[in-house]
Amino acid sequence: MPDTTSTEAPLLSVEHVRKVYTTDGNAVEAVRDLTFELARGEFVCLVGPSGCGKTTLLKCIAGLLTPTSGRVTLDGKAVSGPPKKMAVVFQEYGRSLFPWMRVYENVEVPLKNAGVPKAERARLVAEALDAVGLAHVPRSYPWQLSGGMQQRVAIARAIAYQPEILLMDEPFAAVDAQTRADLEDLVRQVWRRLGITVLFVTHDIDESVYLAQRVIMLSASPTVVQKDLAIDLPDERDQLETRSMPRFIELRHDVYEQIQRAKRGAGAAEDAAVA
Repeated sequence: MPDTTSTEAPLLSVEHVRKVYTTDGNAVEAVRDLTFELARGEFVCLVGPSGCGKTTLLKCIAGLLTPTSGRVTLDGKAVSGPPKKMAVVFQEYGRSLFPWMRVYENVEVPLKNAGVPKAERARLVAEALDAVGLAHVPRSYPWQLSGGMQQRVAIARAIAYQPEILLMDEPFAAVDAQTRADLEDLVRQVWRRLGITVLFVTHDIDESVYLAQRVIMLSASPTVVQKDLAIDLPDERDQLETRSMPRFIELRHDVYEQIQRAKRGAGAAEDAAVA
């Protein structure tokens, strides 16, 4: 189990990140002022109303977009492009896989691009496929697999690269409820097995509470952190037992209430006024 009680410096720091787009000559502020940190080995979920800038923020963290102001640091170094220690899994997994490549080859791609020797690549790909339960289909093509299995391939490709931090942008939004539950448990298993840090973006309130150690709730756009909630559920979680716990229901209510307030335009500023 990852240890998040350490007093060491955070692995990821988001400091006063602001992002403004210019559209048809007009400035649109997508992210206003976001600040938070992730410790090594943490599993944190980001939730917020639709259109609040979750994906924009994730792209800034991943080095795919440059913030208008503020900065992102990974392991003490400013992020100015895609960091080598970071991997990203997007929602549209079908588009991220190469249909003409077999499962093994898809997972191997980033390792080949990084110049990893062939024997080491073989070991890492085998370990990654085993971790996501796909050791039996390395010679299959993505189009021969179900949607859930395709997303497992995308996850395997990300973890084969041995990242320190894994960013996931609503990765299970396109699969059915049963597959989604299986993938949720899979991601927690991979996190516990590898000890990596996970930042998981989702619009699903129940999913955020079930998966995370912390849930960071965002306001409506332009976005700020509305609340940072510790999830004090047992480390061992089960889709039936955990979700029926009174504490799970309480935490879910707390997150739901915050999201509804964000939709109404209430949030951090209101909280400050009340305080």
